[in-house]
Amino acid sequence: MNVHRLAPLALCATLFAMNAAAQTIQISKENRTIAITATDKVTVLADTATVHIGFIAYGPDSDTAYATGSRVSNAIVKALTTAGVASDAIESENQNVSPVQEFQIDKLTPAEKAQRKFQVTQSWTVRTNADDAAKTLDLAVKAGANQSGQIDWSMKDENAAQAEAAAKALQRARSVAGEMAKGLDVKLGALIYASNETQAEPPRPLMRAMAAAPMAMQKVAPLAINPRQIEKTATVYAVFAIE
Repeated sequence: MNVHRLAPLALCATLFAMNAAAQTIQISKENRTIAITATDKVTVLADTATVHIGFIAYGPDSDTAYATGSRVSNAIVKALTTAGVASDAIESENQNVSPVQEFQIDKLTPAEKAQRKFQVTQSWTVRTNADDAAKTLDLAVKAGANQSGQIDWSMKDENAAQAEAAAKALQRARSVAGEMAKGLDVKLGALIYASNETQAEPPRPLMRAMAAAPMAMQKVAPLAINPRQIEKTATVYAVFAIE
């Protein structure tokens, strides 16, 4: 490749790069290569759910609040395990016994304030199949989990989706390199180097539900909850030989 031909080739590469979204193209005169950075993604339906459940209970004194909290706590876990949720799928997040601050009850009547001097809060995460997320939340809420609702969606095999995104990005890179080679009137050779860079996923919105009292919910159907679509993005830097 002579010097006079290199200038129009560089111009061609620049114009191509401007028209190719998320792709960077480089040409090496010394190594006779085409280097391309390409990005692609895959979207898959989540197959795993992490359900956040919890409750808050009150009492006129610490002992009474704790006794109420203990009863609700054990009722929630029993409801889940009885329904077939594995014990190791239920993980504690936090638990606390504390006085209720005045600003929290300043709009209550004196009688209501007297019954809310102390509070017990507790929360867990429950890992389950995505299709069982609504059932899991429903069981917990009806057992007394009145501070529940957030669900995190994920994949059992995160690597599979990431690998698929990387493969698509590499295929895109090869396709662009092939078109580039045609424009340069050269033949695209073998792939001689490739690297993959995982892209950060955007934050997902959270759902928080406030449950009603257990007895009022006994005949109510579970919430209509569908698994989320999960997007995996990969950026590949690929270097191809030219002949």
